[in-house]
Amino acid sequence: MTSQLEKEVAHYQVWRDQMISGIESYKSWLDTNGYADIQQSLRIYDLIESLRNDRMTLAFLAEFSRGKTELINAMFFSDFKQRLLPSNVGRTTMCPTEIFYDAGEEPYMRLLPIETRSRQETVSALKRQQVEWIKVKLNVDSREEMAEAMKHLVEVKMVGVDEARALGLWDDNDPMVSTIVKQDGDKVEIPAWRHAMISYPHPLLKSGLVVLDTPGLNALGTEPELTLSMIPNAHAVLFLLGMDTGVTKSDLDVWQKYVQPAATRRIAVLNKIDLMWDDLKTDAEIATDVERQLEQTSTLLALPRSHVMAISAQKALLARVRDDDTLLAKSGIERLEYLLASEIIPAKQEIMRAAVQREIGSMVDASRLAVDSQLTATRTELKELAAMSGKSRGMAQTMVARLEVDRKNYLATVQTFRTTVNTVTNQGTTLVKQLDDERLDEILNKDRKFIEDAWTTAGMWKNMQMLFQHFTGVSAKILNFSNQIKNLVDATYAHFHEKFGFARLSPPQLNLEKHALTMTGMQETARAFCHDPINMAKYKDFLVKRFYETLVSEARQIFEMTRLDADIWIKSALNPLNLQIKEHEKVLAKRIENFKKIRDNISSVEDRIKQLEKLQVALDDQAKVLTGIKRSLDGETSVPKPVAEPLVAEVA
Repeated sequence: MTSQLEKEVAHYQVWRDQMISGIESYKSWLDTNGYADIQQSLRIYDLIESLRNDRMTLAFLAEFSRGKTELINAMFFSDFKQRLLPSNVGRTTMCPTEIFYDAGEEPYMRLLPIETRSRQETVSALKRQQVEWIKVKLNVDSREEMAEAMKHLVEVKMVGVDEARALGLWDDNDPMVSTIVKQDGDKVEIPAWRHAMISYPHPLLKSGLVVLDTPGLNALGTEPELTLSMIPNAHAVLFLLGMDTGVTKSDLDVWQKYVQPAATRRIAVLNKIDLMWDDLKTDAEIATDVERQLEQTSTLLALPRSHVMAISAQKALLARVRDDDTLLAKSGIERLEYLLASEIIPAKQEIMRAAVQREIGSMVDASRLAVDSQLTATRTELKELAAMSGKSRGMAQTMVARLEVDRKNYLATVQTFRTTVNTVTNQGTTLVKQLDDERLDEILNKDRKFIEDAWTTAGMWKNMQMLFQHFTGVSAKILNFSNQIKNLVDATYAHFHEKFGFARLSPPQLNLEKHALTMTGMQETARAFCHDPINMAKYKDFLVKRFYETLVSEARQIFEMTRLDADIWIKSALNPLNLQIKEHEKVLAKRIENFKKIRDNISSVEDRIKQLEKLQVALDDQAKVLTGIKRSLDGETSVPKPVAEPLVAEVA
């Protein structure tokens, strides 16, 4: 049984593969025609790899016992014809669990020991250190072995209170906010694992979908990486509630602390709708009761009514195990999957389309302009040769002299342009360096001793304020500088357009809004954490330290991505013009060479006309290929294949 979500994700994969094919065709075109350079080739390779490794994350979030794991079973593991992930009354998922597909290895489960919490590394950093994880091979052909392996996810262990406190899982002043299952004298029961990763060959996961199953409120509070990185980076958050209880106080706490401020796309799912099924009520009465609960939830969570769904995860799983279409429709899961398919997939496509256009769109446009420039030059020369046919060598000599003057003036203009560009580019590079690791470390280390002596929310907030202010200040300077560069570029394009007939282009504005919003969101999260009365009132050495280190790690990534985007923009803003300059210079040189040959041998005019006519046909074909590649990058059509023979030899 293929769900609507599976169909749409499969379509998305085809669309993504088409984009990759378009980029590969463009790379082939560059290589074939001699236009590729090292910097372009590296950018294209990185873009292709990022698209191939691209993933779309759905985060399932709620207090415990709301049915997250059962819903995941229904959506992804019903083919096993049984409940695969542990899903019982009370707490089940004891650690954050990522479910995805790793094509490079056989199915597996990796478990990160809870003891790693005593170290400074984030989960993201530890993912690159496989030696730190316990690996369990998964036999997907055996339901019994799979079910047995999944029991690891609910494993716990008994440790002393001191050890639990050292791991940040126990608070003497408020045991209720700690990640403790139960206490037995001076021993407490804690999760055995800090994080779990499951590679499983489900069609949706093979297409790049990643499922993040999170524990309840307490675990979220003790693992800041979840709230600062994993949840904000998810493409959608499914927030589960109980249909019978609606939005409880603890639900609202989770929503307001971790979902509302961080998640871009939020869907509230009221689970256990089957509790409302009552033989003593009519279907209309039940529907009215359900709708009332959905409306109240929509109001309390400030969500559009269309983003509040009612389902029964248990009945959905049962229906898929039994192939019961009637029960499946009644469970409501198909409506949820349709909402995900119709909203999340198109949004993800648009993000990817924009990224491709930003990275390579201007390069393809520049190549099309280069071919157009060659076509224009070819047609011009054909007209000149047609007029010269049967004329004297003196006319050819006059043409050579005129072209030599044109070339001299052109080279002088280009030299002035390049001197200005080098100066501006160096200024931009110096400015962008203010976002490198060395500058970031300088800011963070200024008050490091103060923080390490105290590890209070006040100390952390003081230190992070400096970082936020620096980022805001440098980002503003970079944007202002990029506007100055853009004005220079626009004026330069206009000059070359008016004087030499170049296409009149205007590079896109540098857009750092995504990074600014991410940093602002992180700042708000830090402010909320540092000004939370519960956190301010107590000395929370472990928690403050962990939150700070995670915050710094995330900030470092934002600085790096901002620096890279700005650096790429500065270097690429003039790429189309640079390519046109090179092409025009080659065309002028070639025309001078050809007219010199004609001057020395007037009978060669007809031979040159035939060469140009052949070249014109080939250039027309190249223009069509590039137009097709451009359309494929927009996701509009299949990708044409580049011609096998290079054209550069004929025009250079």
